[in-house]
Amino acid sequence: MRFHNVCLSDRQNFKLLLSCERLAMSATFIDSPVQLQPTGGTVGNCGAIVPVLKTTRGNSAPVRAIRVLHLINGEYFSGAERVQQLLGLGLPEFGFSPQFACVKPGKFREHCGLPDDIVFDTPMNGRFDLKLTRKLAKLVRSSRVELLHAHTPRTALIAAITAKRAGVAWIYHVHSPTARDSTRGLINRINDLVERLSIRNCQCLITVSKSLRHEMLSRGYPRNRLVCIPNGVQAAPPIDHRGRLTQSTWRLGLLALMRPRKGIEVALDAMAQLRGRNLPVTLELIGGFETEEYQRKILGQIDALNLHETVRWTGFTADVQSAIGRLDALVLPSLFGEGMPMVVLEALAAGVPVIATRVEGTPEVVRDGIEGLLAQPRDSQDLARKIAQLTENRMRWAEMGQHALLRHRSRFSDVEMARKVARAYRRVLRNFVPICPS
Repeated sequence: MRFHNVCLSDRQNFKLLLSCERLAMSATFIDSPVQLQPTGGTVGNCGAIVPVLKTTRGNSAPVRAIRVLHLINGEYFSGAERVQQLLGLGLPEFGFSPQFACVKPGKFREHCGLPDDIVFDTPMNGRFDLKLTRKLAKLVRSSRVELLHAHTPRTALIAAITAKRAGVAWIYHVHSPTARDSTRGLINRINDLVERLSIRNCQCLITVSKSLRHEMLSRGYPRNRLVCIPNGVQAAPPIDHRGRLTQSTWRLGLLALMRPRKGIEVALDAMAQLRGRNLPVTLELIGGFETEEYQRKILGQIDALNLHETVRWTGFTADVQSAIGRLDALVLPSLFGEGMPMVVLEALAAGVPVIATRVEGTPEVVRDGIEGLLAQPRDSQDLARKIAQLTENRMRWAEMGQHALLRHRSRFSDVEMARKVARAYRRVLRNFVPICPS
């Protein structure tokens, strides 16, 4: 593939693009992919088939895929759910058969695009409803599940008990800093306590960023049980940088599950400041709101600041790639720590520069002045300055977009993420000593 839509300013940028092109053309992965066999396997209680796989290398004999049950909330379809979706798509290539049990059924099953027979609802009647663990343990044993993979504090609690009942290993995926995951202090403390108690007996902790790995180490979790696996996303058609060089207007987008931690209020205040400077910038809010109360608050702020001509809320979309492809820049003014924002990776994959804040996790993806710009959190004036800085020079914007493409292809592919998770699975299963189910 070739990147024709590039505006180069010097020899150094040309060499950068060549290296990006070579990397995309020559990427190889250590693990051998596998192919699904259409016949064979057994049917578990949830109705899904345990597939038989064959390797693509030589004439190796067919081997049964290792079944992994992911325990997820499933209420929303946002960043962490995108990771789960891409693991569902990618893990079969590396010899694993994933299934997904949703304990808070919602948008995941509707929008994930995974086969119906591997996503099913196992609703909990409250945060501490543990009756589900008996049903799941029975399912694990009858369906020959060999590994549990939990993704939230709620499902970590379920996984810890289910794994003990069924005598299998389990893994916990740390997607964000639980103690600072929202603006609701009490909920944060409850989730943090549940997480701390639950993961004491898990066999492996996967963190999505170095900052989260450092945090788990500081809490005393053994180094040999921790593995950092950055999030990854699929490659996307890059935007036409050259075709936009003559555009005078700038289209920004804030794509997220709209909740207080994402800093939407800060973005709106910044847009009010930019309107006062007569900059040709618009902002699209893309995503549903976590609560109706917060929706009323944000729409009320748009009214109060008279931003109807420059700010538009378009609601939830499952087609993230198309939404990002319409933008000149992604804005993510998070108030505090992210794990590794999937929407930022998706922007890089399309060559869209990012304006974000310096909160833990994000600077591991976006380098200030290279793939985008970083502002101070909770500072609308600094965010407005960064937006204005980006709009000063379309040539510089195009260079940032090309750096973004290279950054994604070299560090944050979905295949690389699935390969590393599969490697973690194998290490856990190799070292796990089964115990008698309780």
